[in-house]
Amino acid sequence: MTVLVTGGAGYIGSHMVLALADAGKDVVVLDDLSTGFEWMVHSSATLIEGDVGDEALVSDIIQKHGIKAIAHFAGSIVVPESVTDPLGYYLNNTVKSRSLISAAVRSGVEKFLFSSTAAVYGDARLSPISETTPLNPVSPYGTSKLMTEMMLRDVARAHPLRFVALRYFNVAGADPYGRSGQSTRQATHLIKVATQAALGERSRLEIFGNDYPTPDGTCLRDYIHVSDLAHAHTLALDYLDAGEDSIVLNCGYGRGYSVLEVVEAVRRVSGVDFAVNLSARRPGDPATLIASAAQIHEVLKWSPKFDDLEAIISHALAWENGLKVRRARAA
Repeated sequence: MTVLVTGGAGYIGSHMVLALADAGKDVVVLDDLSTGFEWMVHSSATLIEGDVGDEALVSDIIQKHGIKAIAHFAGSIVVPESVTDPLGYYLNNTVKSRSLISAAVRSGVEKFLFSSTAAVYGDARLSPISETTPLNPVSPYGTSKLMTEMMLRDVARAHPLRFVALRYFNVAGADPYGRSGQSTRQATHLIKVATQAALGERSRLEIFGNDYPTPDGTCLRDYIHVSDLAHAHTLALDYLDAGEDSIVLNCGYGRGYSVLEVVEAVRRVSGVDFAVNLSARRPGDPATLIASAAQIHEVLKWSPKFDDLEAIISHALAWENGLKVRRARAA
């Protein structure tokens, strides 16, 4: 079976390509390389540079390569940026997803994996957050993802397409074998930024708000290793292969760490006491996002291998150090 991975040259998408390639599956990657990197795509995959919103191109790829399933990772992901550029996020995350889904339906693709987000819950008052927690996104990013979930739900009712949407919590870390990781220099992920500060790539780390209703005043997040997330997607594909119905599942570990706890863990793992600066809250940041992961364990039989904050940081730090060496050689 050949799988089309959109955004497969990016952070999470490239790890999905690795997981599929490791499982012996044929993979085609569609990526516009605006934030992805050609060198991060597994050598066994076919890379096509193009726009996921180009319905004619997607239809042509499906027909030429015999695509049987689509794993959709392409899109924009920075919450504060979505607040200042809502139309850009509705274009990239919603309008283009509509075109992709349309091409899938017209071409007879019946299996679809969607990269969703815990941001669909907004500033949830319940913790941990289950799949039945009310949906109330507080950023255009979260709303743009929720709109795509809704499209998939409605399309699945009208056509043979079945889908699994995984609502990620905070993805971090890197491939344990050093094959891929978060490579965007200006990424906003906390662990990425903290490892950059530890390696001297940034002069300091910014903490956005310390007056949240949490034990130490900083935001609480459920950090999940990117390789565990990729594995969850391969299990979701197996689930659809078995003929099961469409489903939406949380993907997290069910345990939260504050920003300050993560900072101290990065200092501990790296052995570097980097500078930290306190700034005002960012718009669109909920105080607490911690998953209830009971359903994904039950439905997909998912068993994480890297459920350890220091392991996540260690893999992220090793990847960041490798990037630093790579850039120095290219200079």
